Amino acid sequence: MPSLGDQGEGCCNGDSTTSATIPCLPITLKFKDISYRVKLSAGGGGGGVRRLLQGQTPAWKAEQEERTILNGITGMVSPGEFMAILGPSGSGKSTLLSVLAGRLHGRHGGVVLANGKEMTKSVVRRTGFVTQDDVLYPHLTVRETLVFCAMLRLPRAMARAEKVRAAEAVMAELGLDKCADTVIGNAFVRGVSGGERKRVSIGHEMLTRPSLLLLDEPTSGLDATAAYRLVATLGGLARRGRTVAAAVHQPSSRVFQVFDTVLLLGEGSCLYFGRAKDAVGYFESIGFAPKFLVNPADFMLDLANGVAQVDYQGEAEKFNVKQALVSSYNRIIAPNVKGLIEDEEHGDAVQRGNQKGMEKEQRNYVSIGWFSQFIILLHRSLKERRHESFNSLRVFQVLAAALLAGSMWWRSSISNVHDRLGLLFFISIFWGVFPSFNAVFTFPQDRAVFVKERRSGMYTLSSYFMARMAGDLPMELLLPTIFTIVAYWMAGLRPDLEAFVLTLIVILSYVLVAQGLGLALGAVVMDAKQASTMITVIMLAFLLTGGFYVLNVPACMAWMKYTSFTFYCYRLLIGVQYNGMKTAYLDQSHHGSASVEQELEGPVSVSVCILVLISMFIGYRLMAYAALRRIKV
Repeated sequence: MPSLGDQGEGCCNGDSTTSATIPCLPITLKFKDISYRVKLSAGGGGGGVRRLLQGQTPAWKAEQEERTILNGITGMVSPGEFMAILGPSGSGKSTLLSVLAGRLHGRHGGVVLANGKEMTKSVVRRTGFVTQDDVLYPHLTVRETLVFCAMLRLPRAMARAEKVRAAEAVMAELGLDKCADTVIGNAFVRGVSGGERKRVSIGHEMLTRPSLLLLDEPTSGLDATAAYRLVATLGGLARRGRTVAAAVHQPSSRVFQVFDTVLLLGEGSCLYFGRAKDAVGYFESIGFAPKFLVNPADFMLDLANGVAQVDYQGEAEKFNVKQALVSSYNRIIAPNVKGLIEDEEHGDAVQRGNQKGMEKEQRNYVSIGWFSQFIILLHRSLKERRHESFNSLRVFQVLAAALLAGSMWWRSSISNVHDRLGLLFFISIFWGVFPSFNAVFTFPQDRAVFVKERRSGMYTLSSYFMARMAGDLPMELLLPTIFTIVAYWMAGLRPDLEAFVLTLIVILSYVLVAQGLGLALGAVVMDAKQASTMITVIMLAFLLTGGFYVLNVPACMAWMKYTSFTFYCYRLLIGVQYNGMKTAYLDQSHHGSASVEQELEGPVSVSVCILVLISMFIGYRLMAYAALRRIKV
């Protein structure tokens, strides 16, 4: 890994062109006696009923069992330091990082101090938090990802050119120049490597020049070389004056050498906190010495799991390793750590000055306006979804359906009512199912990115929602237009321009209503598999009550017809083709003529159909918006 020292000054020393606008103020992070517990249900399944039958206190009234996730964790990390949080799975690493990032505020015991004061909004805004999973749009390039992020996250006062330069500076700082124009990719799309993708996630947070950078298992899924390069990059960022803390899973010996301090957790308790280079010596001093040369990280993780090959001064085989480690920590290290934190309180005056500077910066910070958010999000949505909007398979699907329909109903006679009604109902079915099924996956697929970006305050919900709706229009309207042009004239429907235009308007409106149902259902359920199952059942009900298969719907089921947008679309399409024509011209003995007369002379007029479809268009989208508002970020 090339040295990072040749890429500019530290964040606290003017490391980029944006440093004058967004200064990097040092943050000393201290955490004292951090504890976190979750309540577990006292009984499950039919336990409550069983308790009632036995005359006992029901489960929902019984005292809930608590599980300790963190138990009195104390430590600190200063500017210029890289602290690694080690521990086996389930030891509380991710929970501790969430506490330090202020994401569990008010739900944990103990206190987290930034520059001697409790965490404030200004400090949280100066904190970058990189989750374990890389939540990025797969079809955007590295440059596009970071530039769009810069446009949304950097202050309104910065010009667009400055924001682009800030993104370029972050790419240079993280060594992403060579892959700048490569798409991010995912399991299905070939893109950048895992290490590069992780650095893009870090770049997302680096754009705001954070003083405190927290990362949850950034090396997971990377090979040894990629993991070392990434950790070396983080070490370089720390040496530039940032405060860096990361939960690291099974670091190699080479990675371990990059760490300044190490916090070792085991089942929520602290087993070691101190300099990384002193860790093995400490464990040797309390009788836990490795029998052979070993990676210090592997040795510490074995101890945290209660597995050790040691020369213990006493009967090691009869002594619980974890209990020994906790006891030694509480006796030897904990008093020193708490004493160190208290001794450094005299320096908090300077730190509080930094805190005031951050609060002043927070007051001066003005995010971009709603309309700017909308334009940027719309532009990003169009770029991200260009791959699916007009991909060859989707275009082929629509063209094949149009050609098939046109061939099956080739130049059908206007007097052949039944066949024409079949075509109109086929159109209603196809353009009800196709957009609703596509739309039902929209929000479940976007949820991870949406929650991450909303949590960081990149944009408002309304700007995201409106941009998403507008970004879908090209695909949602162009494909049905192509279908209508092909199928309408091949099938020989009413051959005048007015009828064609009215048919196209009805189909496009119907498509938007069907899309709205899919969006609403996806937003409410937020599970793609469940939502697709539900939309299948709903569309089946709409199909059966649409007015073609069954004319005389049983009274107990008749109400379903009036909830079906397929019914209203079918009614309007019939009206366009046959309204104003003399029914005597039609073959009265034919089933289709009776259907036409029933639809044209039925209780639901054309104006009612239009009003209902407009109401559904608005109502479904309001339902989707309300469902998104319920998502906690």
